[in-house]
Amino acid sequence: MDEILKALAAALHGEGPAVEIVTAPDGTARAVPVETPGFEDTVVVVRTSGSTGTPKATVLTVDALAASSMATAIALRGEGQWLLALPLQYVAGVQVLVRSLFAGTRPWAMDLSGGFTPDAFTAAAGELTDTIRFTSLVPTQLQRLLDSPAPDTLAVLRRFNAILLGGAPAPAGLLDAARDAGLHVVTTYGSAETCGGCVYGGEPLDGVEVRIDAEGRILLGGDTVAAGYLDAPGAADFFEEDGIRWYRTGDLGELAPDGKLTVLGRADDVIITGGVKVSAAHVQAGLEKLDGVRAAFVTGVPSAEWGQAVAAYVAVSDTVMTAEELLAAARSLLGAMAPKTVVTASELPLLPNGKPDRLAMAALLSERHQAE
Repeated sequence: MDEILKALAAALHGEGPAVEIVTAPDGTARAVPVETPGFEDTVVVVRTSGSTGTPKATVLTVDALAASSMATAIALRGEGQWLLALPLQYVAGVQVLVRSLFAGTRPWAMDLSGGFTPDAFTAAAGELTDTIRFTSLVPTQLQRLLDSPAPDTLAVLRRFNAILLGGAPAPAGLLDAARDAGLHVVTTYGSAETCGGCVYGGEPLDGVEVRIDAEGRILLGGDTVAAGYLDAPGAADFFEEDGIRWYRTGDLGELAPDGKLTVLGRADDVIITGGVKVSAAHVQAGLEKLDGVRAAFVTGVPSAEWGQAVAAYVAVSDTVMTAEELLAAARSLLGAMAPKTVVTASELPLLPNGKPDRLAMAALLSERHQAE
């Protein structure tokens, strides 16, 4: 990690080339110099997660990263030591190092060679020396930590001033459990295109603007917005208006009168089944209210009868619950919106950055539906 920190520091100070952090099959990461023709003051190129398609190379500049780091410190009421628990090639991992460099603190990286485990996280957290501590997690990681029987795990979690939680929607039950355990969890919303999370607990960070367009899509604006895509510099996802740089997300949302943002789900998650529009996010939220359901992914799959059929991949804590039992419970709660096809497992399949592997689940659900 030291060499990566040095490379990022050099790029931040204009004393070295822009870099992209790549991870080898054995989990080791390194900073690779990268040319960014047409872009100025680039520090790092970060690939989007690829959870909904081909990853894009996002160009993050000194000014965008500085604005993000400062706004984060303001929101968290201070700067401190960060524990790195996410892969470095993704924006949440990069930001742990960048925030540390701006703050002048020493980050500590947990051992991810054996995957994310509560024991490895607990051991790494025990190495932190600063009295002010932060970390970034995805919901699956937090769930595993809360499920850990080791008392030390909960003890180290309580010592964090803030646990940023992002990368995927957090089930309400998980947030309730974290609060009951005495943890300070801050839900975040953002993406590589906005230097990571730029909306905390529904509230935009200082210098961040949020609005909803005519289609209901969330637009994020301000100094944290990326310069663009290295492999698609003219992408329509980015635009400028009245001196503000904006990024058009793929998510639907709504703003309360006080400006608080609620994310309703992805714009492409509307399923038209039998001529009726069904919100995948609504069905997912309903499934996650059922006893024994840890998390769910809902999508539409091709159907000869319905055009599209609602299908769900569901992580259940009680392995005794069969897909048939889950379907019956879903029909009772959701009625006609209930999934026609369900696959159950102990966990959702994940990408290396901890986000649900939407493409893999969609392919499996489509195959299962066609076979039924």
